[in-house]
Amino acid sequence: MKILVVGAGAMGGYYGSRLISAGADVTFLVRPRRAAELAASGLRVESVLGDFNGRVASIQRDEIETHYDVVLLACKAYDLQAAIDDFSAGVGPETKIIPFLNGLGSYDLLDARFGRERVAGGVSYIATTLHADNVIRHASAMDIVLVGDRGQGGQDTIRGFHDLISQSKGIRTLSPSIDQALWNKWVMLAAGALMTCLMRGTVADIVASRDGEQLMSSAINECLAVAEACGYPVSGPEVERIRASLLDRNSQWAASMMRDIAADASRVEAEAIVGDLLSLAEKHGLAVNLIRVAYCHLQVYQRRHRKPAA
Repeated sequence: MKILVVGAGAMGGYYGSRLISAGADVTFLVRPRRAAELAASGLRVESVLGDFNGRVASIQRDEIETHYDVVLLACKAYDLQAAIDDFSAGVGPETKIIPFLNGLGSYDLLDARFGRERVAGGVSYIATTLHADNVIRHASAMDIVLVGDRGQGGQDTIRGFHDLISQSKGIRTLSPSIDQALWNKWVMLAAGALMTCLMRGTVADIVASRDGEQLMSSAINECLAVAEACGYPVSGPEVERIRASLLDRNSQWAASMMRDIAADASRVEAEAIVGDLLSLAEKHGLAVNLIRVAYCHLQVYQRRHRKPAA
């Protein structure tokens, strides 16, 4: 199977390495700087589930000369439009696009450009970071992947991708209800992100405070209400899993967006994770005060970090 991984950062590099180890023909679509880094030192991954250190194939947008079976998207949501322009030449009549992106707004963009039947669903629960030494480090043993078809046709390709990724350690699921799985992740991610970004701390830091547990519960309830209003109510067992994760007094988890803010990043995924959710809540007339406050906070952060026009 020929796979084009868009991005060789923390997530793209990690899953690309797993697919290479499974025998897939993997090429990374990268920008010039990352291409030079990969040429100089290869792709390096450190994980309790297995390390990877080796040379990999990389390509830049003007060098695409073939169509791929799968295009795996592992960029930030705010880079998606530019990424679409970069990889579109590699999309053929039988190509399946699998996004590992936060939120659901990216699916609207991809569906509009390529058609829903070409865009599969992808969900990943993992914490990886690309460090300054160009090593991708996997922070824990958690690695969960769900993939599934959202349209008609192409199921053999999705099944083949699942078979490949299943050769690596972790939980791998071929989901018959991937749209619901996407909503389940968005609820958990949005609730956790809005709270860890607002409070600038981990889950453990938050729930150890006087009102932290109550506020986290309120954030979860607001996000659950949006999902239900949109026709994707989260099931009881999944709700319990979300609550257990985000109310864990020992959890050192914080959203990657909070880590980006702590690192003074110039851009964060405010729209994809929180802003789009607020828009849907308003569409359905829901009172979501915590979501609203968090989005205001993120907008202020982005405004203060906006680069002045040249």
